[in-house]
Amino acid sequence: MKIQPSVRYSHTLLSQFLQNGDTAIDATVGKGNDTEFLSQLVGEKGKVYGFDVQEEAIKYTNQRLDDKNLSKNVTLFNTGHENIDQLVDGSINAAIFNLGYLPGSNKDIITKPDTTLTAIKACLNKLEGNGIVVLVLYYGHAGGPLEKNAVIEYAKSLDQKEFSVMQYQFINQVNCPPILLAIQKNSN
Repeated sequence: MKIQPSVRYSHTLLSQFLQNGDTAIDATVGKGNDTEFLSQLVGEKGKVYGFDVQEEAIKYTNQRLDDKNLSKNVTLFNTGHENIDQLVDGSINAAIFNLGYLPGSNKDIITKPDTTLTAIKACLNKLEGNGIVVLVLYYGHAGGPLEKNAVIEYAKSLDQKEFSVMQYQFINQVNCPPILLAIQKNSN
């Protein structure tokens, strides 16, 4: 067995928390990898909501889902994840964020601390007991360290009676290896 990189480990975690019929959010759709994975996990009876400010990300993901016949349980929004609270009704079982910029695209369009924190708070408020929010922080770009620090400080501030927070990262790799944060809502 090998230690998994952050992105792969995010899927390992999500697969342990989501099941058929659940509801999940992909807060940063990007190329649709997580959206596709979530769609498969929650099945036909489940629901996935995806958010991205870039129209090309939404188009690419729509095509990807259509090609694999996974569109029926997915609703995509071409808007920022700070609008989760207004656009997602009811509770969720999981959410995933890949913070940074869309690979192969305009590196000036990045996630930002204020909108990201708004989105995280919305997800945590909607999260069912024992649900999970997974954040993969890419911070090796302009603006990345500021967002990384804001998200980690916020996660550290969460009441341990309400949430369990884990940080996962390779510490002997160069070029700012991604950091994974997992926030689980404790059941009451």
